Amino acid sequence: MENKKAKIRPKKKSVSERVKDYILITVGSIIYAAGIALFLDPNNLAPGGVSGIAIIINHFAEPLSVGVIIVLMNIPIMILGVVKFGFRFLLSSIYSVVLSSAAMELFGRFIGPLTDNLFLAAAAGGALQAIGIGLVFRAGATTGGIDIIVRVMRQRYRYIKTGTLFLLLDSVVITISGVVFKNIDVALYAALALTVYMTVFNSVLYGGDGARLVYIISASKDNIAKRILTELDAGATVLSGKGAYTGQEKEVLMVVLRMRALPEARDIVREEDKDAFMIVTKATSVFGEGFKSHDEEDL
Repeated sequence: MENKKAKIRPKKKSVSERVKDYILITVGSIIYAAGIALFLDPNNLAPGGVSGIAIIINHFAEPLSVGVIIVLMNIPIMILGVVKFGFRFLLSSIYSVVLSSAAMELFGRFIGPLTDNLFLAAAAGGALQAIGIGLVFRAGATTGGIDIIVRVMRQRYRYIKTGTLFLLLDSVVITISGVVFKNIDVALYAALALTVYMTVFNSVLYGGDGARLVYIISASKDNIAKRILTELDAGATVLSGKGAYTGQEKEVLMVVLRMRALPEARDIVREEDKDAFMIVTKATSVFGEGFKSHDEEDL
């Protein structure tokens, strides 16, 4: 008998889901391009990724624009993406790379830098880049380059979050930029851009998982459960427990709530039983009805 794990095939997306994905990819790619072309590139800020490397290369090869360099660097990386993820992944990623590169060219030619203040450029550029890449990732594509390398690494190191892998790789690019531009201020502002990027990126990518796991021990658990079900439209589960000191049997109410519903849940518990014992913990990922689908890709 073969001892092999069955390969889980992702659920095939409908036409409407594909259209929605490409809308996200389009919007995300344009936002990403704006962050680089209008804020980061004009100020020599290389916060990481292939875009950061392209900005560094452009310093030595000015006839080649950043957009063109990004396309050239993506060719071998795209081949790796095809090998690992297939042609469907390639098509959406090529679309994102070409669109974002073209948008960079148009932004640079017709709009130009919006500020020469390094602090503002780092903050705005990092935020826009993060929002753009986050939307593209949520649609199951990438903007090419290190994005693909990170996805490949995630297959092997599933316990490391996408954002953490980006941080490790981008830190190397920032260090190189400080040496190349011989300006510690530029390197520090690039690090600031990366900090803003990581904060916003994690919010865009994992913000939908902003949930709290709540345990409630109360003599009024039935009333609390009923109100949570009706007023918050949330599910609840009753767990059996026993007091370690008294040995008395107890029932514990377990509820998973969106962050926005937590204050209302606290009000319900306070109104029903001021002596209730309520434990709130962070739920980093929640799968099931009302939250993420089990078929959704693990980012």
